[in-house]
This record gives sequence, C-alpha cells and structure tokens, in this order.
Amino acid sequence: MIWLAIILLLAVIALCGLLLGVFAQKYKVEGDPLAEKIDAILPQTQCGQCGFPGCKPYAEAIAKGEADINRCPPGGQEGVDKLAELLGVESKPLNAENGAETAPQVAFIIEDWCIGCTKCIKACPVDAILGSNQKMHTIISDECTGCRLCVDPCPVNCIIMKPRDEPWNWDKPQNPQQPQTPPPAPQPPQPTES
Repeated sequence: MIWLAIILLLAVIALCGLLLGVFAQKYKVEGDPLAEKIDAILPQTQCGQCGFPGCKPYAEAIAKGEADINRCPPGGQEGVDKLAELLGVESKPLNAENGAETAPQVAFIIEDWCIGCTKCIKACPVDAILGSNQKMHTIISDECTGCRLCVDPCPVNCIIMKPRDEPWNWDKPQNPQQPQTPPPAPQPPQPTES
C-alpha cells in the first residue's frame, strides 16, 4: 500500500514537472522586457553618442543600472523625461558631454561631387545609402536617422546634414575644396547681314 502511494506521488510530481516545462516554453519571454520598453523610447539613430554601439545596447545598460538615462542627444530632453517616467526616477538634464540636442536632421549627398568611394555606405548603421563602387550615391531620407556617421568618412565632403523638415532647396552649397565650374566659353561673333 505504501508503494502505491509513493508511485502515485512520483507520478503527480512528474506530471507537474512536465506541465511546468510546457508552460515555460509556451510563455517564455525573450530578452529583457524593461530593456525593450527603454529601446522603444530611444530615437534609433544608432549614432553611438551615448558611448554604446547603438540604441539597443544603451537600453540594456540602462535596464541593468549600468548607464544613466541622460546620455542620448538625439532623443533630447524629451527622451530623458520619458525614460525617467518609465523608470520611476527623477528626470535630469541632458549630459552635455555626450553632445548637444539638435533638431532632427537627415544626411544629403551632393551627387555631383560624389566619387563613389562607398565609405559612407560602410559607415551607415541603418543602410540608408544607395550606390555602388565608382557610382554616384544617394540617401534614402525616410530611412536616414541623422546619426552623422557618414559625414566624416567622406573624402570629398559631399555629405551635408539638413534639418529633416526643411523643404528641398535646389541651390547647392559651395564646397571650398571643389573647383568652381568655369564660366561658359565665349561664343564667336555671329555674322551680321548687311
């Protein structure tokens, strides 16, 4: 009789273990839910100004308590305030050591100056640049996060930053490193009828 009770108890324990395993797989949470919420607030520029290689690593560091909430210039003070509200902590001013808050920007390639070196393509963390080797490049402005990581690698300074909401201006900025276009050659005098 005691053996029957032991077998029954082991069967119940095995069934509970099996059910726990099934429910653990079914309701498994990937990653850190707090880090996901923090990452959703960050601007996704992937610029690295916070000292981390992108927004997700910065969010994970904030969630673990390894980084402060005020290190994201693209998110600005509004982003710091939202993070403080999410985490239930007091807001603080944006850390000036990480950069100044600026209006949202987008990169723009002056295509006539582009030599097709592909250095900007390699630097772009969000694949917002189209082009190939020795061919003109262009920016997909809807994909550009304004991180500025493509500006410094450009050897001919053909990438500029513009405010995201600024209307398109067809006047190209003057680049002091680019030779100016010479004026058109004078036309020979036309014969006059006498």
